[in-house]
Amino acid sequence: MASRKRLSPEESRLAALEAARTLLIETGPQSITLKAVGARVGRTHANLLHHFGSAAGLQKALAAHLATNVCEAIAVAVRASRAGQGSPRQVVDLAFDAFDKEGAGALASWMILTGNEDALTPIVETIHQLVDEIAPEEAETHEEIMRVHQETLALVLIAMGDALIGAALARSLGLPETAARDRAEQMLTTSMAGFTPPG
Repeated sequence: MASRKRLSPEESRLAALEAARTLLIETGPQSITLKAVGARVGRTHANLLHHFGSAAGLQKALAAHLATNVCEAIAVAVRASRAGQGSPRQVVDLAFDAFDKEGAGALASWMILTGNEDALTPIVETIHQLVDEIAPEEAETHEEIMRVHQETLALVLIAMGDALIGAALARSLGLPETAARDRAEQMLTTSMAGFTPPG
């Protein structure tokens, strides 16, 4: 019988987070338990307790994992857009897909409903770091920096709301299902144009 590959603590933790992410997408946040994740990665309940402490700890770690991956992708897209190699729509789609297709919106709602609000802290902190990192060099004044923060807040809130009720609300208002994304794209396009250096 082949022996199971021994993973480093970091590899084991990452495998568990990826398994949790798959469960989140396939069956929703309520399915992210230590037992379910352990079964996916062939690890014991005790092993996962060592890494995460509890199911709530696992959810918090998953939230941070998702936020880091999404923010890294958004940062790349923003830089590409500024270099003329991408578009504001790509940035918007990454943010919206993170909350919708990747399950971050459902996870955040579940954590709030189950009293695990502090698990949102890593998401908020990661987004804040992203904003500080990608804020245009042209945003030098306090007012300009605050504008970038306000627009990031709006983008995240729109993406979160769209993941939860966007499609149903758009249909009821007679709007296309992409209406929230279209609005966010318009906002981001205007913002980026406002920071274009003078020629």
